[in-house]
Amino acid sequence: MAHQLIFVLGGARSGKSTYAQTWAEEHGERVLFAATAQAFDDEMRVRIARHQAERPAGWTTVEAPLDVGDAIRAALDGHDTVVVDCLTLLASNALLTLPEDYTQEDATAAVLAEIDGLLATYAASDAAWIVVSNEVGMGLVPPTTLGRLYRDALGRANQRVAQYADEVLLLVAGLPWRLKG
Repeated sequence: MAHQLIFVLGGARSGKSTYAQTWAEEHGERVLFAATAQAFDDEMRVRIARHQAERPAGWTTVEAPLDVGDAIRAALDGHDTVVVDCLTLLASNALLTLPEDYTQEDATAAVLAEIDGLLATYAASDAAWIVVSNEVGMGLVPPTTLGRLYRDALGRANQRVAQYADEVLLLVAGLPWRLKG
């Protein structure tokens, strides 16, 4: 498996996670799956359980709502493929650590710190990585300050990962559209 970073973007229910999982099943031998979701309610617990059941039994899963780069580094030994699903929730988790009156600069710094840790771990590894995130900048402008702070911070994070990535795909209705690579 060649050292590469594939970045998969798309809207909600666009097929991003399915694409990433299928790619890892077809190309990886020893897959490390980094899950960033946190179950704050019953609906999310059901989603997480469904995603866990859909993963191949032989994969290693690391639950990493924060500090995902460090969590992957600690579990990476022997794995040739890493799936990170997803930056969307990682960004949300990072913002939840901030005080209530945070600014756009605070939000962006917190999210980019997570991204930089992730990219540093990627750079130090020999594995192929496939990273999933939502494209949140193509819809309506969020009506709340919190929504706009989140959208802008995640947009900057997506730009950073896309710059670094060897390949960038946008999933629309389950179909990949190659943006880079």
